[in-house]
Amino acid sequence: MSIELVTAIACGYLLGSIPFGLITSRLSGRVDLREYGSGRTGFTNSLRVLGLRRALPVLLGDFGKGLAAALLPLLYADDAWARGAGGLAAVIGHVWPLFAAFRGGRGVLTGAGVLTALSPLAVLLVVPLALLALYLTRYASVASLSGAVLAGVVFTIFAALDVHSWAYALVAVTGGALIVALHHDNITRLRAGTERKLGQGGERRPSPAGRTGEAR
Repeated sequence: MSIELVTAIACGYLLGSIPFGLITSRLSGRVDLREYGSGRTGFTNSLRVLGLRRALPVLLGDFGKGLAAALLPLLYADDAWARGAGGLAAVIGHVWPLFAAFRGGRGVLTGAGVLTALSPLAVLLVVPLALLALYLTRYASVASLSGAVLAGVVFTIFAALDVHSWAYALVAVTGGALIVALHHDNITRLRAGTERKLGQGGERRPSPAGRTGEAR
């Protein structure tokens, strides 16, 4: 493994590990975002628990760290595989963050940032369809799952047409599969008809200390 690839993976993972959701929730006077709603630190749970204004920094931060992880290798190597590896490492860092006891989000926005850096044109085809799924269903999970699957398909087609590197297709397929797997609980609730739609608040999760009550 080359030094460029190792550097990209290390930097990508550390960038991905920055827990913007957790930082924002603590600055907003909440002890730990992971004690509320879905227990995740991503934008959707932040939106439910913190509201739109306070969740916007989470959106920008999670997307931005994925974008940065896939662009950073350009500073020292013109290597598609290094960019792809750095981006995928950022998604893994977001899901299992070093700086937040390995309890993070599902990697959707960070993955979107990565794919935007790798192939903006492909993302332009995926995003409107994912947003359409959100508009029609009001389920953030449906939009995330649709985007993950479509990204894998579109990026693979683009690679086959020689529009971009196969490294980018591998990142889209692998990252998409990880995101789908991390939504297993959402898929179960969707089948049962109990999944929460956007606009429905996040309830307080039981904590190890037995604290109860509504989100402060």
